[in-house]
Amino acid sequence: MSTANELAIRNRTTAIGIMCALGAWVLFSLNDVGIKLLSDDYALHQIVLIRSAIAITITLAIMSMEGGFTLLKTRHPVIHSIRGLCIVAANMAFFMGLAAISLPEATAIFFIAPLFITALSVVFLGEKVGLKRWAAVFVGLAGVIIMMRPGSAAFQVAALLPLFSAFAYACMQMLTRKIGLKEKASTMSFYIQLMFIVVSTIFGLLFHSGQYANPDNRVMDFLFRAWTMPTLTDGLIMFGIGLASGIGGYLVSQAYRLCEAATIAPFEYVALVLAIVWGITIWGDWPDLFAWVGILMILVSGLFVFWREVLLNRKIAVKHPMPRNR
Repeated sequence: MSTANELAIRNRTTAIGIMCALGAWVLFSLNDVGIKLLSDDYALHQIVLIRSAIAITITLAIMSMEGGFTLLKTRHPVIHSIRGLCIVAANMAFFMGLAAISLPEATAIFFIAPLFITALSVVFLGEKVGLKRWAAVFVGLAGVIIMMRPGSAAFQVAALLPLFSAFAYACMQMLTRKIGLKEKASTMSFYIQLMFIVVSTIFGLLFHSGQYANPDNRVMDFLFRAWTMPTLTDGLIMFGIGLASGIGGYLVSQAYRLCEAATIAPFEYVALVLAIVWGITIWGDWPDLFAWVGILMILVSGLFVFWREVLLNRKIAVKHPMPRNR
């Protein structure tokens, strides 16, 4: 009877963890949709500042329930700052890319990040990567090249932005390994949101007048556009993406707390499926044949790399998962 009860509790806990993961990725996906919808009318740093102010409020509320604001104390302020800059760079690059390319393509390219993590783990962590995982890395990179089609008329320089975003995110993962055992997820999330506020405030003070905006370049215009007062509808969207960022971050940390990474991590790819759905239904962006092939190659290679790292009990996959803070 005891064993049956334990199994039932474990199954219920796993189900709750999976629901948290799915809820998180729906919210993260809606966050991306909201920012793309706003990208034609508002400056990126204005949107990010409002979003992060709301998200950090939610994070502080969660911290107050987890043990109080003593969790703000850290022995790793420099690492937190560098991690924060990495994730700010990753987010800003991804969102800038959204202004010019479709949501499905940007999301698929970003999902090259697990493959970058595998490659960087050799350099920064001294891990050994076998032939099979190196092959998966090259398959994923080939998928990105197929999607981007460099040298053809379909190539867009903006497609390099989510690729850089994936690299910056992978660098952040390397730093997470340094402090993953010593800091709570909410503490790390707080410092990330704080860095968003600092960087976007600096951008706002320097460029709020829009003096460097370029209407002929959607990416640069999005980055340097003058601040404007949001309409009621757009203000609600900004408030919504703030809630999505804050609540999504909490849900995904709960998912990894309740379940093994091997159970939760594959559900991250729900974001790719949702990006395709939103791209088609909202903007009518149907991926063409090249995009479908590239998406499939990135998806399969990413899942294969994670599966291999779980089999080999790699700490980067099993012990220290750190989901995206988008």
